[in-house]
Amino acid sequence: MSVASTSTKELLDSPILKSAISKASRRLMPMLVILYVVAFLDRTNVGFAEAALGVDKGITAGAYALGAGIFFIGYALFEIPSNLLLTKFGAKVWLARIAITWGIVSACFAFVQGETSFIILRFLLGVTEAGLFPGVIMFLAAWFPNKVRVKMFAIFYLAQPLSQMLGAPLSGWLINIGDQVPGVAGWQVMFFVEGSLAIVAGIASFFFLINSPQDAKFLSKEEKLALTDVMALEDTVKEESGPRGVLAAMRNGRVWYFTVIYFCLQIAVYGVTFYLPQQVSQLTGQKVGLAVGLLAAIPWFFGIFACYFVGKAANTVARRRRWGTALFVSTGLCIFGSAWAGANHLPALGIIFISLAVCSFLSTGPICWSYPTAFLTGTAAAAGIGLINSLGNLGGFVAPILRTTVNQVTASDTGTMGVYALGVLPFLAAVMMFGTRAFTNKADELLDK
Repeated sequence: MSVASTSTKELLDSPILKSAISKASRRLMPMLVILYVVAFLDRTNVGFAEAALGVDKGITAGAYALGAGIFFIGYALFEIPSNLLLTKFGAKVWLARIAITWGIVSACFAFVQGETSFIILRFLLGVTEAGLFPGVIMFLAAWFPNKVRVKMFAIFYLAQPLSQMLGAPLSGWLINIGDQVPGVAGWQVMFFVEGSLAIVAGIASFFFLINSPQDAKFLSKEEKLALTDVMALEDTVKEESGPRGVLAAMRNGRVWYFTVIYFCLQIAVYGVTFYLPQQVSQLTGQKVGLAVGLLAAIPWFFGIFACYFVGKAANTVARRRRWGTALFVSTGLCIFGSAWAGANHLPALGIIFISLAVCSFLSTGPICWSYPTAFLTGTAAAAGIGLINSLGNLGGFVAPILRTTVNQVTASDTGTMGVYALGVLPFLAAVMMFGTRAFTNKADELLDK
């Protein structure tokens, strides 16, 4: 069977193709989820050390906000080069390299001496992790057809709630344990142990990941052919309707359109994530530790189910647009609600609003990535996906600075006004997501068939 001799419907409905997708999912997705679990944990565990770093090392709120956000500057600068190198060296080698080097940097946070070393290490963490997320997005786009891609993105996105659901109690527990060890602080133990986990995950990924279906020994010849045929068909369609080459991708209007959407999404994600332990602590009146970690895990627990359900349901262009628009609106409203509950000392309601916000923005991510991967391929995909992720992730740089600045300007002791400011941009993203109805391309037509 070949692309030339079979119809689109026969390709997409082939039982052999479904078997190949099922096998590839079982073999590849667990390792990818583990990589991103550790990456997201090492990216956000700084929230558990915020107060302790201020007491032990004199790191001010402004320096913390700069350090938390500067990660994304290093990330943005090296994102596209990292993606292009991934296409040269292959996913298994490059993703392993990324995980090992960021693990080393993350472990070094145990030796922070003050504001300067903290900010430098956060920058280096962004440099070393650059390329992981978009590299996986490219990897999945090369392995799975558009029809099931949002589902695979959603499975990959499960790493975020898993990381916070498991990582929040783990971080709190490590801090509690470390505080009992003479000569070290709990936050130092947390950084060193969790950084070491990334090194181990990077080594394992080299042995578990496979660059392409053609190299997969776990697929039969028929399954390899079915998968390569349908991916070849989609690549042909992308080349006909999408940009070709690095420069064309970086000049493409749709690439910049989705960059803005992703930037708004990341404002919400990191505006919540960086301050979640402290927000839960303020809501409940408890010190950051195991108890706060367990409470902070609640939103991510529900996010697992929301992310998977939406990813499975959003299997047409119209559904993706409707779900994406509604979820962005829900994100903004729930962030507003969490701030209102905090200002009115309603901890249970605050946790509910935070949980709903997490469910909303987690479920939106996979939908956002379904659009650029439907019209980008080859080096255009490396550049375009890298651009969207790198500049979009600058929302993680802006979010803590925006929140801190608004609180200082409004003299908000509770942080309420800063949280309100973070909830505005998801509404802009909702309008833009709804506006994607004006976009048409052959990949969308192929999906709806």
